[in-house]
Amino acid sequence: MREYLLVMLVAAAVTFLASGLCRRIALRTGALAEVRDRDVHTVAMPYFGGVAMLLGVFSAIVLAWQLPFLGRLTLVQQDSRAVLIAAAVICAVGVLDDLYDLPAYTKFAGQILAAGIVVALGVRMFWIPIPGQLVSLDYGASVAITVFFIVLCSNAVNFVDGLDGLATGVVGIGALAFFAYSYVLTVDQDLTRATTSSLITVAIAGACLGFLPHNFFPARMFMGDSGAMLLGLLLATSTVSLTGQLDPSQLGDGQSGLVPLVLPLVLPLAILALPFLDLSMAFIRRTYAGRWWFLPDKQHLHHRLLERGHSQRRAVLLMYVWSALVSFGVSVLGLVRTDRQWQVVAVVLLIAVVLLLATLGRPIRGLRRTQRPPVH
Repeated sequence: MREYLLVMLVAAAVTFLASGLCRRIALRTGALAEVRDRDVHTVAMPYFGGVAMLLGVFSAIVLAWQLPFLGRLTLVQQDSRAVLIAAAVICAVGVLDDLYDLPAYTKFAGQILAAGIVVALGVRMFWIPIPGQLVSLDYGASVAITVFFIVLCSNAVNFVDGLDGLATGVVGIGALAFFAYSYVLTVDQDLTRATTSSLITVAIAGACLGFLPHNFFPARMFMGDSGAMLLGLLLATSTVSLTGQLDPSQLGDGQSGLVPLVLPLVLPLAILALPFLDLSMAFIRRTYAGRWWFLPDKQHLHHRLLERGHSQRRAVLLMYVWSALVSFGVSVLGLVRTDRQWQVVAVVLLIAVVLLLATLGRPIRGLRRTQRPPVH
């Protein structure tokens, strides 16, 4: 655990220090988020936060290779090296998009390229659990499912990147929950505690922690597509690598063992539950109104919170609480092996419903604060 803590602190420190340099480079190169009708920020904002986070994750993982515990397993080094190469590729695609606003199909091709690199270097999904059985994937199915999963998660983070610090905090909270689950699972099952999944997720948490001071309201820079796609890829590969390093037969038997088998695949989706919920609501809302689902509007969850009278800070903190409830609630569900699993589900759902009713149910007067522009 001490080595994991050191990895997180190094990722946070390097990201924090690199963010200032990346911000200056973005200002000089014109990589700026211009103000659009649906945006909340009021002035052009520099990008390249994703580059700073990549540097933080890279530094932390390279350090881990030199440590006596995390660096002794060849499989962890091989898998994490593959993930870093793919992360550099997808971050580069995001940087080009931040600079030149690439067409959607070009970004999509870059995401597939990064996912293909991961697969080619040996990191792929080896099995998937379905009710009643565990399915071992042949090579073709393994490649297709892995690429799809990585591309899905790489795009999902963009949907929650609507307020200062929102995506950074949501992903950071989710990464901590994923790390806690994968680490406690290895301890509970008496498996090796050095896994690529734990290493990547704790590095993600550190990078988000280091970037948050630059990105929380009032933000001084954004992560951009370079950061959103990077975080999505890292979350996806942490799941994929777990299926190759844990023997599913050791995680339990029968139906009692099904939940811990399913959880590694579900957790990234639980972490990104807010953007997926937002996307689903947008599809229903726009389709019902007779408009194309991909046309932008100002009715996303964060827009609704602002309309109810919340300040940006309060809206972001509320969404942090929702993310923590879902992420840690799902993690606890996977670690509780008795009938109390459903008690955990009931408690989490109850708290979530109360929060939703309290924050979205009626307008809140007197809480609107003047949004001051970020300091350059």
